[in-house]
This record gives sequence, structure tokens and C-alpha cells, in this order.
Amino acid sequence: QVQLVELGGGLVQPGGSLRLSCVVSGSIFSILEMGWYRQAPGKYRELVAGIASDGYIRYLDSVKGRFTISRDNAKNTVYLQMNSLSPGDTAVYYCNAIDPRSSPIDDYWGQGTQVTVSS
Repeated sequence: QVQLVELGGGLVQPGGSLRLSCVVSGSIFSILEMGWYRQAPGKYRELVAGIASDGYIRYLDSVKGRFTISRDNAKNTVYLQMNSLSPGDTAVYYCNAIDPRSSPIDDYWGQGTQVTVSS
């Protein structure tokens, strides 16, 4: 069974940086489709960044140039480097994994980690 553990959230000043990590249990990490989502109070959960098993990456328009998603298959870990943070980035950030081999496709979520950007 796939389990996701998120680390690295916290309080940061505007313009600062944080790095989130998502550690995935099991032996199938290399074939999982990974993503970071976020949800602010009163808003829908949105995809911030995604990285496919082949390395293809996409970002939410508002974070392009500031956030970087990466994965290390040897460590079963996906990262989200967040720079130039603003209060609009404040949200609970969730790691997501999809196993494309499953039918129906299996979908896994981490517990969420709070990111607060405030002076």
C-alpha cells in the first residue's frame, strides 16, 4: 500500500523560501505520477505542480518561475522548492500520487502541511 508523508511546511516572511518534501513508501515510486496541490480557506484545491514518471513537468501559472518540482526515484521522494513566496501562497499543501497501472486508477494523498506566508 502506498503511503505519503509530507515535510517542510511552516511560517515564512514574504519573499522567503521553503522546500517541501514528500516521502513515498513502497517500491513503485518510479512509475507513480506525482503532484503538489494546495487548498486555502474558502477555495478549491488546486494543482500547483506535477511531475510524471517520464519527467514531464507542469505548473500552475501563478507559481511559474518561483516554484520548482523535482523527484528523486532513488529516495522515493518528490520535492517542491518555493521561492519568492507571497501571502497568496498561504495554504495547506498536499502531496498526491497516482498509480497509472490500476483500473480504476488508484489515487493517494498525504496528510497535508501548512504553509503560511506572513510578515
